[in-house]
Amino acid sequence: MSSRDTDWDGVRLHVVTGKGGTGKTTVAAALALALAADGRKVLLVEVEGRQGIAQIFDLPPLPYEERRIAVAPGGGDVHALAIDPEEAMLEYLEMFYGMRRAGRALSKMGIVDFATTIAPGFRDVLVTGKTTEAVRRKGKNGKRIYDAVVLDAPPTGRVARFLNVTNEVAGLARVGPIKNHADLVNGVVSSPETAVHFVTLLEEMPVQETLDGITELRRVGLPVGGVFINMVRGALLPQATLDAASAGRFDPADLALGLKAAGLTDGGSKATALADALAREVEEHARRTELEHQERASLDAAGRPRYELPLLADGVDLAGLYELAEAIRTQGAA
Repeated sequence: MSSRDTDWDGVRLHVVTGKGGTGKTTVAAALALALAADGRKVLLVEVEGRQGIAQIFDLPPLPYEERRIAVAPGGGDVHALAIDPEEAMLEYLEMFYGMRRAGRALSKMGIVDFATTIAPGFRDVLVTGKTTEAVRRKGKNGKRIYDAVVLDAPPTGRVARFLNVTNEVAGLARVGPIKNHADLVNGVVSSPETAVHFVTLLEEMPVQETLDGITELRRVGLPVGGVFINMVRGALLPQATLDAASAGRFDPADLALGLKAAGLTDGGSKATALADALAREVEEHARRTELEHQERASLDAAGRPRYELPLLADGVDLAGLYELAEAIRTQGAA
């Protein structure tokens, strides 16, 4: 297994969050592929019950067990786990009370679901507990089973509460197994072994939610990772043209002459109408590009490493995931 310097050396739990619609699960999957490259073993964990990992890797729905789902560049392995809170609770009962059989009886009676519904903090402890157990787990040789774990976490607005499990269970238990379990989870989540990454688009609402999320994590003392800007469009026009369009100095008449010189029109009213339509497109593109520059500046103010992932023209498929993974590695995030 080769070694290389990255921005997150020493981090073993990569939590990925983002506003809905930003491609959070896609980025988590691509990050897992990037981290697994060159012979590493990575676990990709899903907690929201959407089977997003299965969809993005074009697989049947994942059971509640760890299984290999992809081979990374250079021969590494990506394993996946879709956590089911009820199954996690049964494991918890077995681990701390030796009550797995009784737990199944409780499950049939609906008590397990009732417990996690009236105490959502307990549900989060179960889910994060399963994830952090995978981070800590060692084989018979004393080495960690996984080189890294990537957690496809809840959206930005809920991630601080989801991860801040010690406070979440404070009202449930001050001593005993639940409190000890939460402390074990918190020991991983709040340590330098963890980084919480944000996925955003270059749009006002997701950028503001990202900045608010970073502020909230810092407030509760959780480790802030990097910012992944997803679906970035490449430059379509020279900067001088964009500047002219933004300043209202883009002349459609020049565009009409250019179209005629290129043999695309023969002049006349149709050429003028086409030039006017194209000029409006150029002006709209210039305005959008200027807004994207402003959003980048806002993200820069957060002082976190920033990575840009391209908009995939053909949508997100397996080939696209590998393309995004390569972009992540090229920029030093994995």
